[in-house]
Amino acid sequence: MNTQYLFNIFAFMALQLYNPFDNLYFDDKTCFLTGVDLKNSEETITVFPEWVMKQYNLENSSFTMMDNITSIAYKNLKLPCSENVKAAFLQLDDEIRNAFNGGYESVKALDTQKLFLWMGKMVYGVLYNDLLIEKKRLEQRKLELQLSARLKERMSLFHLMLQSLVAPITFGELKPWSISVVKLKYSKDIFNYHDDTIKLLFSLGMNGFGIIACLQDNGVVTHEQKDILDKIGETVLHPIQFEELYARFLYATFLLQYKVNYKIEQNENKLYIEALPITAERNKLLFGARNNNMYAQVLADLWSPWGLKKKDILNFPDEPVSFLEDATTYELIDPEKIEFPF
Repeated sequence: MNTQYLFNIFAFMALQLYNPFDNLYFDDKTCFLTGVDLKNSEETITVFPEWVMKQYNLENSSFTMMDNITSIAYKNLKLPCSENVKAAFLQLDDEIRNAFNGGYESVKALDTQKLFLWMGKMVYGVLYNDLLIEKKRLEQRKLELQLSARLKERMSLFHLMLQSLVAPITFGELKPWSISVVKLKYSKDIFNYHDDTIKLLFSLGMNGFGIIACLQDNGVVTHEQKDILDKIGETVLHPIQFEELYARFLYATFLLQYKVNYKIEQNENKLYIEALPITAERNKLLFGARNNNMYAQVLADLWSPWGLKKKDILNFPDEPVSFLEDATTYELIDPEKIEFPF
């Protein structure tokens, strides 16, 4: 079986893989990953790993949800989860924790699929809880939760890829995700997390390294940022530079004008997913033109810890302020020359 698109593929696959986005079915008695029935609503796993919450004292800290109104304590962000799926994630957590505690070099050496699964569970977990909040809000108005066909397809594919944790799913040489790891001037006491659950982006800074991951870009967004990544190389970035790097990735995902496609093959009881390269058509570039006003707002949101506002970042007709590249030479700015605090 070959297909570039995933709609109701799960319905006729011998593997019987679970797709909650087919009918937007989410409840606390069904494992979020495999769809198996749970014994009770106490069978859960926390969205953020237990070791992360303990190491960074996050258990009782509040996590702001997508509606920017609801806040939930980190320890209360959970997913319904079967025992075998939980055991698999806990084993993965141990490996990731050991690598993260080892710093930049250990993280760089990690298998990217393991990082994808570890990051993906958090991004999906936040999304899952956001959907529950929206579903309950709509039910109060006697309305049903609805998602666009394109968003359902994207999330179905993402969920399918996460099932590779416990299901016989393998990936081709070109992976659906791309992950960049850089050196970052962060101490062991800092845990700086960002995500975009719609565009499937993840960013994390801690213990001397930063990670930016596009969880479903087939590598094209990271390739677009290759020039700046090459300039960074082994440089230890100032935190404000890392936030700018994430802003570039985040905005690039919004400018991407093509959808990602995959070739999916089933051989007996195994599934093979091959990410297909994204190529531009003659009359349509891969990425749309940057709007400096919009990009400056993205920067302002990420640079708020330093008190920078959009008016400080964008002075028309000049380009937005950059702490990564010199406006004249386009060389990487020396992190040690940046006067903002770490």
